[in-house]
Amino acid sequence: MTREDLAPGYQIAQSCHALRQFSEEHPEVDKEWFNKSNYIACLSAKDEGSLIKLIGRCEERGIRFSIFFEPDLDYQITAVALEPGISSKKLCSNFKLALNKKE
Repeated sequence: MTREDLAPGYQIAQSCHALRQFSEEHPEVDKEWFNKSNYIACLSAKDEGSLIKLIGRCEERGIRFSIFFEPDLDYQITAVALEPGISSKKLCSNFKLALNKKE
């Protein structure tokens, strides 16, 4: 999940950073996902505050996640990667696809 208030190029890069962060922090989950599913949904949240709320909901539900803080943007949270699964899918069901101009 990235921020829609970032330029498109930043959104892509930040999503990649978050995925890489997740792979580093949760290698067992990453390996299982890679071998069994490989499904990715690139979604966007309104802004950093929306990502912070999402992180809180992940913590409440026990969903593993990784946060990427962008050094070039004063270490703001620019993207979050969530573990794959039904709980994550339900939690993110109201978010838009990243880079999608349609409302």
